[in-house]
Amino acid sequence: MPRNWDAHTASLGDKRLKQSIVHIALVVREYDEAIDFFTRKLDFRLVEDTYQAEQDRRWVLIAPPGSANPMLLLAKATTAEQEAAVGNQTGGRVFLFLSTDDFWRDYRRMVERGISFVRDPKVESYGTVVVFKDLYGNLWDLVQWSE
Repeated sequence: MPRNWDAHTASLGDKRLKQSIVHIALVVREYDEAIDFFTRKLDFRLVEDTYQAEQDRRWVLIAPPGSANPMLLLAKATTAEQEAAVGNQTGGRVFLFLSTDDFWRDYRRMVERGISFVRDPKVESYGTVVVFKDLYGNLWDLVQWSE
């Protein structure tokens, strides 16, 4: 990235780029156990589950309720290196941020469903947040942003 980003974007003139992140790959141990966790514990919806014969794998997309993009692409680990990354894709840092319109509703539901939390909920200047683990140990924030 250029050091002077404003000068770089200004030099593009009318050639403005339009890009977006549509999928984020989440390396998983098994497709079905990951689908089960996300759809039953977090109420995500299964958007697509298509077998790709030429690659002998599945194309599995899930999304949080009420959300279109980005979607999570559940990618089954197929090498030792990928298997080592399951549950630790960011070296122990929070990996994904799940925004909600009702923190306490979703937090209570997650507690009832046995989600593992790293710490108690906190009210911060930016909103209410809690860190939780997915079925593999990846860290997520559940956050309701301040108005």
